[in-house]
Amino acid sequence: MLDEPTAALDAGREYEIFQRFHELTAGKTTIVISHRFSTVRVADRIAVLHNRTIHELGTHAELLVQDGVYARLFRMQAEGYR
Repeated sequence: MLDEPTAALDAGREYEIFQRFHELTAGKTTIVISHRFSTVRVADRIAVLHNRTIHELGTHAELLVQDGVYARLFRMQAEGYR
């Protein structure tokens, strides 16, 4: 389980670490906790938690189509990069 594993890293180093992490964890169950969508969107499955329960579950694309909490927060964070 990793909780905000790249919070103190620049974007280039974060990319390198997650490429290696993906190689090391292939075929294994891993849990990554993050509020950064650059980290979250590469997950096979994303669970959006609310009031200690799973509120939404799916891939990045599926959650955007659902247009729920995940999609709203993703758009808010993406707006900061425009």
